[in-house]
Amino acid sequence: MTKEVLVRIAGLHFDLKENGETDLQEAEDEKIEIVVPGQYFLKNGKHYILYEEIEESDLGVTKNTLKVTGDYRVEMKKSGVLTSYMVFEKGKKYVSSYKTPYGQMQIGTDTKELTIISEEEKIRIFVRYTLEAEDEAVAESRIRIEVVPRECAFPA
Repeated sequence: MTKEVLVRIAGLHFDLKENGETDLQEAEDEKIEIVVPGQYFLKNGKHYILYEEIEESDLGVTKNTLKVTGDYRVEMKKSGVLTSYMVFEKGKKYVSSYKTPYGQMQIGTDTKELTIISEEEKIRIFVRYTLEAEDEAVAESRIRIEVVPRECAFPA
């Protein structure tokens, strides 16, 4: 894959109610999708994807690094306005700090499903996980990530 890439990230979060159920309609309203330019490189058998997000609230820029190890592990590091480090590995739970302009908290990711498809000109990642805040499950989340060379277009 070329160094200059496009990164498409689509996320969906289902807030958990007190009874542990989710509200599907509310989740559709919370759906996000971004497409941003980025850089890609392969080092020691690991895929690295770097990209930036500009915060809608004009608070600045968040720099992101995705590190993909084989077909079993994804690490997502954010630095800038938001700072976090999240690890996704099927069947495992990881806890880390999440820092925002409004304060810091402990978050956990309990990965239920992880699919990584790495092809010569495309990387596709799907993650389904439970998001925890301060040791309490707060949402069921799904993230889809696609990385292609910048000269390619994403299918509709």
